[in-house]
Amino acid sequence: MTQTPTGHSPAQGQARAQFTVPAQHPMVSVLGSGDSLLRVIEKAFPAADIHVRGNEISASGAAADVALVQRLFDEMMLVLRTGQPMTEDAVERSIAMLRASENGTSDGQETPAEVLTQNILSSRGRTIRPKTLNQKRYVDAIDKHTIVFGIGPAGTGKTYLAMAKAVQALQSKQVNRIILTRPAVEAGERLGFLPGTLYEKIDPYLRPLYDALHDMLDPDSIPKLMASGVIEVAPLAYMRGRAQPLFTNVLTPDGWRPIGNLEVGDLVIGSNGEPTPVLGVYPQGEKDIYRVTAQDGSWTLACGEHLWTVRTRDDKRRDKPWRVLETQEMIGNLRAAHARRYELPMLTAPVSFPEREVPMDPYALGLLLGDGCLTGSTTPSFATEDRELAGALEAALPGVAVRHKGGPDYVLNRIKSPGDVVTLENPVTRVLRELDLLRTRSHTKFVPDDYLYNSAEVRLGVLQGLLDSDGGPVTQKDRTCRVQFSTASILLRDDIIALVQSLGGVAYTRRRRAEGREQGTALAAHRYDTHVVDIRLPEGIEPFRLARKRDKYHAAGGGGRPMRFIDSIEPAGREETVCIQVAAEDSLYVTQDYLLTHNTLNDAFIILDEAQNTSPEQMKMFLTRLGFDSKIVITGDVTQVDLPDGTKSGLRQVQDILEGLDDVHFSRLSSQDVVRHKLVGRIVDAYEKYDSENGTENGTHKGGRNKRK
Repeated sequence: MTQTPTGHSPAQGQARAQFTVPAQHPMVSVLGSGDSLLRVIEKAFPAADIHVRGNEISASGAAADVALVQRLFDEMMLVLRTGQPMTEDAVERSIAMLRASENGTSDGQETPAEVLTQNILSSRGRTIRPKTLNQKRYVDAIDKHTIVFGIGPAGTGKTYLAMAKAVQALQSKQVNRIILTRPAVEAGERLGFLPGTLYEKIDPYLRPLYDALHDMLDPDSIPKLMASGVIEVAPLAYMRGRAQPLFTNVLTPDGWRPIGNLEVGDLVIGSNGEPTPVLGVYPQGEKDIYRVTAQDGSWTLACGEHLWTVRTRDDKRRDKPWRVLETQEMIGNLRAAHARRYELPMLTAPVSFPEREVPMDPYALGLLLGDGCLTGSTTPSFATEDRELAGALEAALPGVAVRHKGGPDYVLNRIKSPGDVVTLENPVTRVLRELDLLRTRSHTKFVPDDYLYNSAEVRLGVLQGLLDSDGGPVTQKDRTCRVQFSTASILLRDDIIALVQSLGGVAYTRRRRAEGREQGTALAAHRYDTHVVDIRLPEGIEPFRLARKRDKYHAAGGGGRPMRFIDSIEPAGREETVCIQVAAEDSLYVTQDYLLTHNTLNDAFIILDEAQNTSPEQMKMFLTRLGFDSKIVITGDVTQVDLPDGTKSGLRQVQDILEGLDDVHFSRLSSQDVVRHKLVGRIVDAYEKYDSENGTENGTHKGGRNKRK
């Protein structure tokens, strides 16, 4: 295609251009059926004279118009070479983009061909792509930024393009799930009084999202994806409430604290055992609560929307990533055949509590809690058939001699120093008194908090002492080795379980009833029920120091991998609740019984539609729910706010707060980007003109009652 200036122009600034259409492109593809595209061009450039002869097109007239016509045909040919047809709408938009570039209202970095040939998604025989320059920049911003706001009037493709990018990200495995949400604005009737089920009540609010999904995915696959949690569609009010009761314990570096007492900046323990700060605390009001119980007996409380990281046996076998499901999604689906379906994650490393000074070696304390006599009525003693343990105990207790008394019995005597003239207290008795263990018996022993919430080395030392003295390996044919411990003390049983769980293991407990002998005529072990604890510790955590037990444990192949599966989910009433967000990379935190849970969405593409109808508090809650490797797109029209009187729009406020923040982008679309019927764009312009001329702001007269803030 060439432009040839006229040799004798009738007026200065006149030009003539001639275009040759390559033979591989039929003229109908350039001019349109019945010359429809040519008529659009002639209407746009009434001062230019355009003629067609064969495969040649000529234009003459004002130099500026002729130059734009030439650029237009160049862009049209670039589009046609990609195999994409030109339409009247595409020609009109190309002309608008070229004129915007010409008059300086656009920087001209993107050409019409670049805009019109950018494919996002091909599905069900159609290709989804941006149709205007602002739409292309909106789509590009979604690729480049973590949080993108698409703000503009209805019909500009904000939600539809965001949905296409979400499906594209899911299909390319950039994310594991799509979360679609809208604020449920109640028009005259409250949701609770509408007829039908919850989903029937909220369906009208979410219908546009469903419709877009059906345009982009096989309709038969959508119910399966929603059932598996890969796609979640829910009103914002229902999606936000991923909560636990206020009294639910959460593990902190200083021990357990009720979740309702946590504040932003407090530290909790994450799945790697390390402290992680709380980024957000969100009261959720009263909610229906469920007791989630694992097969090892551990349990915690959570609402129906609370999030759990889980995987199935098929996920593990196929090397699929862990999935995130709500409590209510798993109810009634906890078994696969006769096996438990959902495995829960375990701590990836022992909990890292701050190190505390302790008055007795941890291993020595464990030995004494297992087989020591701590009554205080006599000199402290220890019973064992293993001389190795007696020697280890003596080595761990400075100033104490472990003297063999006969049989399995040993006495722990204070070593007298030269010049002692008064009887001094036995060092072991003094420490036991300091730890409140003096005068405890077999059924009242416990592990002091200074040892329970200490470094991993201290906790493991106590556990090894307990297992070396009163525990042992239990071999099983064709299975890995169990570790078993027995005690008459409920307190010690619970402390053993806590030690194991804090190291990343699991512990199962069962009760062995007393044998019915009359009290006082049998050994103490028969007067009280015995609590048997079966233990599995993660690889690298050595349960024994005693050589014979350690060798037997390893000869049997070790303890195997600790695992937890959800066993039951049962209603547990209604409670005041709260949810927290933590800074951990996987968003997991340790709750009651060392269970791992979270309420922040990772690896997700999240779309908040109609965001002008969020309150500032809802907007903050939503934005701070962002997890790692996730992306958020928020769409809305600030001229169409339907909030109650006196309620500000969170979408309006957030622009003042986040504008210019790194990795947050605001894409603003206008009536020029409306891709519905052309009349829609004209209607939008007419309303904007009316508001401007009549002193109104977003449909409300200035000075009057502000119903749309």
